[in-house]
Amino acid sequence: MDKVRVFISFDADHDEDLKNLLVGQAKNNDSPFSIFDWSVKEPLEGDWKEKVRKKIRKVDVVCVICGEYTGSASGVSAELSIAQDEGIKYFLLKGRADKTYKKPKSAKDTDKIYNWTWENLKLLINGNR
Repeated sequence: MDKVRVFISFDADHDEDLKNLLVGQAKNNDSPFSIFDWSVKEPLEGDWKEKVRKKIRKVDVVCVICGEYTGSASGVSAELSIAQDEGIKYFLLKGRADKTYKKPKSAKDTDKIYNWTWENLKLLINGNR
């Protein structure tokens, strides 16, 4: 069975370490997903949203890592909006168990934020095939 292709949306200014942890989990032998580091490396200028849209169209699901400052991270909100516009499934993942977290502004009121456990992650990704 092919692995689920995941795009990670995260606050690059505050949560890059969390993105790196998720990339590491994708390397586990029993991981049902693969991650390609399609993060936008350059400043958010010009046609960056179209570049992100092309990347999001290539995945099966978008994982939004929610941290303390995600609510004010305009790039995360834009990436989630793009996923919603494109009809790509997504889920919100609580970044740190010991900290507060905020949903991106583009998240729906009904979007639940899930605890980041290995079992939850596998269920969320397998459920979004």
